[in-house]
Order: sequence, then C-alpha cells, then structure tokens
Amino acid sequence: MPARRLALEVIRAVTENDAYASLVLDEKLNKCTLPLVDRRLAARLVYDTLEHLLTLDYALNSLMAKPDTDIKLRNVLRLGACQILLEDRIPESAACNTSVALCKELGMEGLAGVCNGILRNLVRQKDEIKYPDMETEPVKALSIRYSVPEWLVERLLADWGEDAEKLMGFHQPNAAITIRPNLMKMDEAAFEQFLGSKVWEKEKGMLPFSWRIRNMAEIAHDAGFVGGKFSIQSESSMMVCLAAAPKNGMQILDACAAPGGKSCLMAEMMQGTGRVQAWELHPHRADLIAAQVQRLGLENVRPMTRDALKHREELDGTMDIVLLDAPCSGLGVMSEKPDVKYRVTAQSVDELVQLQSNLLDAVCPYVKKGGTLVYSTCSVLKDENVRQAEKFLARHPEFELLPLPETIPASVRQYETTGLQLLPQRDGIEGFYMCRMRRKKA
Repeated sequence: MPARRLALEVIRAVTENDAYASLVLDEKLNKCTLPLVDRRLAARLVYDTLEHLLTLDYALNSLMAKPDTDIKLRNVLRLGACQILLEDRIPESAACNTSVALCKELGMEGLAGVCNGILRNLVRQKDEIKYPDMETEPVKALSIRYSVPEWLVERLLADWGEDAEKLMGFHQPNAAITIRPNLMKMDEAAFEQFLGSKVWEKEKGMLPFSWRIRNMAEIAHDAGFVGGKFSIQSESSMMVCLAAAPKNGMQILDACAAPGGKSCLMAEMMQGTGRVQAWELHPHRADLIAAQVQRLGLENVRPMTRDALKHREELDGTMDIVLLDAPCSGLGVMSEKPDVKYRVTAQSVDELVQLQSNLLDAVCPYVKKGGTLVYSTCSVLKDENVRQAEKFLARHPEFELLPLPETIPASVRQYETTGLQLLPQRDGIEGFYMCRMRRKKA
C-alpha cells in the first residue's frame, strides 16, 4: 500500500499540477523510508502508468458510463488499471482493494464503490475491449496503442514513415545509466580499474570513455560521484561534445548550458586549459552548473546567468566554439520521460522552433572565422533538427556544414546528412540531433 500511495502522489502531481515525473519521484523517494523492493514498485507503477496513460484511459472509458470523471478518481483508476492490465506479478484482487483504499484516503468514500465496480469490470472484460482498428483508423489506433497524442502520431509519421511506429513503441525496461570518468582525474584505464572495485553490473559503452551501469542503488550518493571522480551523462550528450571537438586553450561558449554536463566534459577535454562560458537563463539552473563545476574541481568553467537571446556585440568573433544545445520538445527521451509526450503540444513545438531559430541567429556571430558552431537538441522532430539547420545555413552563407569527427562511432556516423539524428530504437541511445558547422575563413 505505501508504494501505491507514493506512486499515486507522483501521478497526481504530473497530471493535475503539470509537475515533472522524474523530479517529483526522486524527491519523494529521497524523503521516504520504504524498503528497496517498495521503492522499485513505486517507480515502476509511476512510469508504467504514465507510459501507457492514453491506453489505460481508453480501456477505462470503454467501461464507464461517464468518462469525464473527477481527476482524483481518474488517477486512482489509472493506477489500478495499470496493475490489472500491465503488471503480471500483482494479483488483480490486490489492485482493486488497494485502489478502493486509496479512494477512501483521498476523502472519496462515496466513490469507493464506483471505483471498485469499474476495476472489477475491467478484470472481467479486459480481453473483450475493442481497440481502434489499424486499417480504418491508423492514427487513432497508433495513438491508443503507444499512448502518443494524435497530433504527435501524425508528426512522427510524416517525419519517419514506417520507422515512426518503432520509435513510438521503443521502451527499455531495465535501461542502463551511462557514466564517464572526470578526465582531469582519471584516464580510461584508471576508470576501468576504479569500476572493478564496484559491485555494479557494468558494460563498456559506445564511446571510448563511457560505461553503462545497471542495478546500482543511489549512484548519486556514491563517494566516487560526490568526490568528482565521475559524472552521469548520456552517450548522446557526450557525442555532442565530441562533435564540438575542443582543443587545449580554446575559448568556448555553451549558450544554454544547464545542468552543465556538456560544459564540464568540454572543460575536461581541454585538460583545465582555455575557458568555457556556461550561460543559463535562470539563476537556479545556473546554480546547478556551478555545483557540477565545484564537484568536479574544474577551474576553466564560468557559469553565468545570461539570456542567450540578447546579442552581445563585444563577444563577436571571440569564440573558437559555440555550442547551442537549444531548448526543445525533449521528444528524443520520451521512453525515459514518458510525461513529455503529454506536456508538448503542436503549438509549443512551433514556438520552440522559432525560439531555436532566434537563438542560432543571436549566438552565431560569436564564432571566430574558421571556428565551430554546434547545434543540438534532444528531439526527434525534423522541424527542430535537420530543417532548422538547413534554414540556418540558407540564412547564413558565412557558415558551412562540417562533417562530424571520427571520434563519433562510424556505426551512427553513417546516418549523417545535414547533421546527425540519433534514434533510440535504431541506435540504443537517447534521441538526439547534432549539427557541426564552421564559419568560413574568407
């Protein structure tokens, strides 16, 4: 029961208050005293419910006389339906009984009978629910099957054709987290030796210094992490730094830098030389960068609260590298953060595309002649990615497309066109886009 109560609190925060699932779940798990088995159950129920939200709603609506039910009751039903339809190891009676108890806890004693009736009907009729037909209603069918809003199904189909279904359906139930050494403190061999002392399940990653770790408890509390020996960073994010290819002594601007992983890796790649200006619009997010810099003991990163949209003429032509990891829809990581699917709208994507374009125009003058501009997002939408880069190059003939360096594995570099789109279902890593451009010397 405590695990389900915690899961419901997170689901309610996300669906009723627009909170971020990963942040709320981490906060609640850090404060609770549940044993590990219950913590894992709570996390699984949160992510399974959110991952399949539209599917669960469709199944529930097919059994309800009035689908427009109170949102509190709706969330209790979603959690119950998740256990009945998706969790093999949870007895159906336990799913019903705990949901009724949660109903009462939330002050909905009068609706406890309704809750019980709907969920017990679901147990009896779950195999008879008629889902939308792929032949006659393909968009609706894909929307309900993969719990992706219909407008987004249409966008993904337009962008990716038959690969769109694999992209929407991609899910790694026991996804690894990737870590890398602090290159100022350890080389690859030393880091491998350090990992040998750990009981974590580990395997070599796709990049020379990346490792994939599973079945570790609270890695952010590990003494090695706290002491700055290693960082947690996705391989896609590391690849963006490889695309920038910093060399010792360079002046670098990371224009939208929080939480700071890329700024720190580029600083480490320069072995403490040069300087990385790490700009962030919001002070509390600039503080996240400062905390990383301090943890890693880096002296060549300058976190700053700056609005990258405001052009600063005094910086024109001063940077060897400008990295714009732009605000984006985040749809490249929807398998890890399922709530992103429901937060993004067609309008918000259009607004982001305009913002990205404005940011590119604002920061590109800072690049020296012969210097590098890297544009990246964690999206899989072409409007945010390849089309954005193509339009920028058309607007700015002083820039030219530059091939990605060979430090990025050939297994993914083979897909490079105008930039490189990483796809989770194809490449086994987060969906990211990166485009490397050079300011012409002439």
